[in-house]
Amino acid sequence: MAIQITIIGLGQIGASVGLALGDQKNIITRVGHDKEPEVSRRAKQIDAVDRTEYNLFSAVAGADLVLLTLPTDQIKETLKLIGPELREGAVVMDTALAKETVGEWASQYLPAERHYIGLIPIINSAYLHELDTGIEAAHVDLFQKGLMAIVSQPDTNPEAIKLAADLTRLIGSTPLFADAAEMDGIIASTHLLPQILAAALLNVTVDQPGWYEGRKLAGRAYAEATSAMLQPTSPESLASSAIYNPENTIRVINGLIAVLHNMRDDLQNQDIQSLTERLERAQTGREIWWNQRQADDWVNEEFPGTGELPKAGDVFGNLLGIRRKTKK
Repeated sequence: MAIQITIIGLGQIGASVGLALGDQKNIITRVGHDKEPEVSRRAKQIDAVDRTEYNLFSAVAGADLVLLTLPTDQIKETLKLIGPELREGAVVMDTALAKETVGEWASQYLPAERHYIGLIPIINSAYLHELDTGIEAAHVDLFQKGLMAIVSQPDTNPEAIKLAADLTRLIGSTPLFADAAEMDGIIASTHLLPQILAAALLNVTVDQPGWYEGRKLAGRAYAEATSAMLQPTSPESLASSAIYNPENTIRVINGLIAVLHNMRDDLQNQDIQSLTERLERAQTGREIWWNQRQADDWVNEEFPGTGELPKAGDVFGNLLGIRRKTKK
């Protein structure tokens, strides 16, 4: 029996999931939906989906698994719209950056016997410096050697959790289980703060007195420090992700401010030793992280002695199990 996976949002993440599942056409049907018709056409052209549906309700009709690869600010309304249309036993997953909030929305808008799992993909290190965005940045191996954080509610059907883990491994990632609060704290530090910091640097330089000449001298350091604002996330979506995760975002911003204050004090005190030590710790920390990230040996780190990917039939057999158990 064919399994229908509907991917809503055909940007880099959504299209890459479709590409990674492209060799399972005998088992699944990949349905795509994007509010931009040209993006949907492109997804079909590169074989990221088997068919596209412009109508959202048609896209989720009969879906066994719905993957929302949308900006955070679009998730609530989408859940509200598709909730009544989902068949019994359907599993909804998302890749938004505010897991506690999205989990609350799912509880509010998904009917009984529809299951929600939150995902946070950590991509293949080979693409960390790629500047392309959207569907043109989709790759069949985007998730290879990466991690997929899996966030579930305490009452989530265990079969749905296992489905998320097996599907994660099927597209080449290693599952990393976390609760919503823990993941929101990590997201604030590793996803939101870099973009907020880049925005702050731009706001303190661009169009400020002296920028007319400064723009001519800004070089590699400036380009790299501000490149986080080139992420496909729109300013509205970034603001929403921060607003929906306020405590953690404020905490990491306060931590940044404290570090900057310490560096400012070193400068005021002419304490070159202290400032040098701070910079050395930062440089060493970055080098250690980068070497670990390039190794991408998460399978052996999380699951020593394992590494065998699940068979597609086993993965989607779990989904069929959920369907059978929830039928009346």
